[in-house]
Amino acid sequence: MQPNSVIIQQETKVDHKFVFEIHKQAFRGEEEAILVDRLRTSPVYVPSLSLVAIIGHRIAGHILFTEIKIGKRNVHALALAPLAVLPEFQHQGIGGMLIREGLSKAAEAGYGSVIVLGHEHYYPKFGFVPASRWGITSPFDVPDNVFMGMELFPGALDGVSGMVEYAPEFLH
Repeated sequence: MQPNSVIIQQETKVDHKFVFEIHKQAFRGEEEAILVDRLRTSPVYVPSLSLVAIIGHRIAGHILFTEIKIGKRNVHALALAPLAVLPEFQHQGIGGMLIREGLSKAAEAGYGSVIVLGHEHYYPKFGFVPASRWGITSPFDVPDNVFMGMELFPGALDGVSGMVEYAPEFLH
């Protein structure tokens, strides 16, 4: 896949039905797709950080970042969730393009850090490390190596620790 043949841009309302289908196919069920729909109506939703990957005239992938709280401190932090690419376009670097563009846009918007619950061998390629490095814990019972974080600028997580508080939409 040539990087210049993929366009990453902000999702529009017209894209919603296609994004639903991407998550449904990528996750082999509707749970993540329904989560995206719920998050769009949440106060933690950041429209500029809901991105789609377009190949030709087709939406091939989607990534969403939403605001989170960490511990008792009010930090400008995000959760990366979910990320999906249509099965026929997987393993071609599209997910990575979405992650890099999303992280760049998040930093431009002034966010300091991102937390992800994801594959232990995939997300470290983008700079994610176990969130326990900062004393940040998951509200879910998951292994330490799949609950990761990253600073979008040096020192963004200095003095930050505690449990991540996701939007209630994640808990349905």
